[in-house]
Amino acid sequence: MRDINFLTETNAKPIWHPMAHPAEMRANPPKIIMKGEGVTVTDIDGNSVLDAVGGLWNVNLGYSCDPIKKAIADQLGALPYYSGFRGTSTGPSIELAYELSEWFEPEGMVRTFFTSGGSDSVETALRLARQYWKIRGQGDRTKFLALKKGYHGTHFGGASVNGNANFRRNYEPLLPGVFHIPAPWTFRNPFDEADPARLAKLCAKALEDEIAFQGGDTIAAFIMEPVLGAGGVIVPHESFMPLVREICDRHEILLIADEVVTGFGRSGEWSGSRLSGVKPDFMTIAKAITSGYFPLGATLIGAKVADVFEADKTSFGSIGHGYTYSGHPVGCAAGLAALAETKRLRLNENAAARGSELAAVLEGLKARHAIVGDVRYKGLMAALELVSDRATKKPADKKTMAVVSEAAYEAGVMLRVSGNNIILSPPLIISAADVAKIGEALDAGLSKV
Repeated sequence: MRDINFLTETNAKPIWHPMAHPAEMRANPPKIIMKGEGVTVTDIDGNSVLDAVGGLWNVNLGYSCDPIKKAIADQLGALPYYSGFRGTSTGPSIELAYELSEWFEPEGMVRTFFTSGGSDSVETALRLARQYWKIRGQGDRTKFLALKKGYHGTHFGGASVNGNANFRRNYEPLLPGVFHIPAPWTFRNPFDEADPARLAKLCAKALEDEIAFQGGDTIAAFIMEPVLGAGGVIVPHESFMPLVREICDRHEILLIADEVVTGFGRSGEWSGSRLSGVKPDFMTIAKAITSGYFPLGATLIGAKVADVFEADKTSFGSIGHGYTYSGHPVGCAAGLAALAETKRLRLNENAAARGSELAAVLEGLKARHAIVGDVRYKGLMAALELVSDRATKKPADKKTMAVVSEAAYEAGVMLRVSGNNIILSPPLIISAADVAKIGEALDAGLSKV
């Protein structure tokens, strides 16, 4: 690697960063992360901070998981790559697909289609949902329903079902036939309803209304995150997803659970769907499947859908979709090791325990700092929504958010800012002391403004 002076001087010049304005990055170059160990990362200046972002929701096992590193190295030595297109397969992909069907048996998942990440997984689910209805002879079912504030990646399909204008406006027109309903977000919703259970019913009623307007026989699928992540950690009432499942069943609409963030323990359960006992028709997973050590994702398929595809005798059942790196043997080897460690360490239990501690910390911060308008959390998914005025709920401005984030960094904790939200998604191996440190750094940041 070139020296530190080169990296510092060249930072943000030859590279465009995701989710950032290129001009802003050039004017204010981002932090250069050089090393990771345990739950901390170290920047180019030697500052080590607790990573309360967990990479990007995905480094559940921290940065020092030797079994994953060894699995990657061993697989590189044995077979660094081979295609998963028709006619060939690899040992690790077969084994990991089996493990996933075992892991998500309670959700009714029976088949795996491997991808390179979450956006790929969502795109795959959307395409397979439309194909399912063509096989069934109901080709008019092409529309999708989704939640406002939902996030489903950056491909054209995923961006189209996204419910946030930040990921849509600059790329429109997007996929036609996508319609959104209000999210069950108690802090901001069009019903001015603060009771979570009543709000869940109102949002479910809005879904029913949209289905009636569009015509149920034109809708392929409804997609939702069991806990909305990038939209600001919006936690639906436990009754909401079962209500959605019942409505979808009644109108024969497929249900896609986007578990890219919530899969593998972050919510305190092995999946977000399991929190409310719902069996979706598809699940999209990625991120924690390798703890971020290798780009890998998957679309999981439920029995009802799998049976229709596998019983088909026409050309409609042939899957004309896939990726060069679908079932990458190195990624699948990493996934096998990551899942073994995730299960051994019972990360879901630690996420639930540490999540309860973090929730108490956040509630305390809200009580002490008027700038905190709302706090939301489930397991080790959490957000603080900052406002300039609690009465009007006016969002805090960009400058304020930057001050809080930088002050927290100086206090030893990396935060993620998204709009007027501070989003927390630390590794699932964090300790009670780590939770306390996150709270102290947040307090320092909030006190700065």
